[in-house]
Amino acid sequence: MKRIVLTGGGTAGHVTPNMALVPKLIDEGYHISYIGSYNGMEKKLIEDIGIPYYGISSGKLRRYFDIKNFSDPFRVIKGYFEAAKLLSKLKPDVVFSKGGFVTVPVVFAAKRKKIPVIIHESDMTPGLANKLSIPSASKVCCNFPETVKLLPEGKAVLTGSPIREELFQGKKDEGLRLCGFTNTKPVLLIIGGSLGSVAINRAVRDNLDTLLRDYQIIHLCGRGNLDPNLTKTTGYQQFEYVKKELKHYFACADIVISRAGANAICELLSLRKPNILIPLGLEASRGDQILNAESFEKQGYSYVLQEKDVTSQTLSQAVNTVYNNRQTYIDAMNQSELANPIETIVNLANKLASKR
Repeated sequence: MKRIVLTGGGTAGHVTPNMALVPKLIDEGYHISYIGSYNGMEKKLIEDIGIPYYGISSGKLRRYFDIKNFSDPFRVIKGYFEAAKLLSKLKPDVVFSKGGFVTVPVVFAAKRKKIPVIIHESDMTPGLANKLSIPSASKVCCNFPETVKLLPEGKAVLTGSPIREELFQGKKDEGLRLCGFTNTKPVLLIIGGSLGSVAINRAVRDNLDTLLRDYQIIHLCGRGNLDPNLTKTTGYQQFEYVKKELKHYFACADIVISRAGANAICELLSLRKPNILIPLGLEASRGDQILNAESFEKQGYSYVLQEKDVTSQTLSQAVNTVYNNRQTYIDAMNQSELANPIETIVNLANKLASKR
């Protein structure tokens, strides 16, 4: 039996692509193990799908001053020895790393033990954890053509991001039924992230009457952001967060407004959903979402609206523009080279495992 260790943690974006690979890896005959942090959010997600989970010590790598910068290097060193011990026990043929600080000691330990490593970098430019890990990798998968130029020659593979199979199983009629919507108007799906976006929420609600003349709206506004005054508004459904229903909401959506996180936009691309991207600004991130959005706009997949420019008027104009030109966006997405990320990544794993 072939063996693979998956690693990644810290955010859902570092875990869900690993989870998306699991069914295909099982079909290919792999025994799968997962290495994450002791009590990171990845622990419950992985244990819930029945994959053996092993925790190691993890320290955050910061570019700014913090008192924890003095103690966290020791946690990383401890994590390295724990990862090395686990790899000796698990004997994987290959390691797949999705990123996050917990992956650095795992990748370093795998390199020391001559276990081939595949890294996946979601964003346009590699984050700090992946920057440290890339020299130890056999292959580096990425989502953007621009990223290939930033990676060591011979290592980069343009794959796209693994997408959960369940998202392709949504039913339009079920999405409409869940919201009490009809077939008479197009549906606008708004996804502001798990915490929501103040700017997006305000722009939507300030212009709700105008938008509802032409669209039905599913608004994922983030935890704590429900507006009780709008709960009975016809054609408008608001949710803090959804899980199982999301596939049906995607299926019935004609346009999507979203942040520009790498996994989110790859889902939109795979589902061929015309979209408006509103990336996190530089004051709230390292700028990766801005670069992600610019790349998708350049390739014709998305309409981009910077957060500082979001108003009820600019948002309404963007929605109408994208809806009126929706087939143009769909045609561009149909030309994408990122057709089968799961198959491509698993084939890479097979090649490296066979060499091992």
